[in-house]
Amino acid sequence: MSATATTLNDINIKAITLLSSKLGTADTIRFLNQFTTGFGDYTEERKKVFDKMSLDDIVSEIKERRKRT
Repeated sequence: MSATATTLNDINIKAITLLSSKLGTADTIRFLNQFTTGFGDYTEERKKVFDKMSLDDIVSEIKERRKRT
């Protein structure tokens, strides 16, 4: 009898697909976020990304992206 090893990536894909089909996307993400601590400085990164944008610019971009999806 020979067994083939499944890669960790394949197992992760199967697990996420299963979770997503049973829990839905939002709850799957919430579940997975329990196990990640994140990295970097989110606040500083957001400041750099949105530094030159007004609130109106940000809202307009969000609305434009929603139209495209």
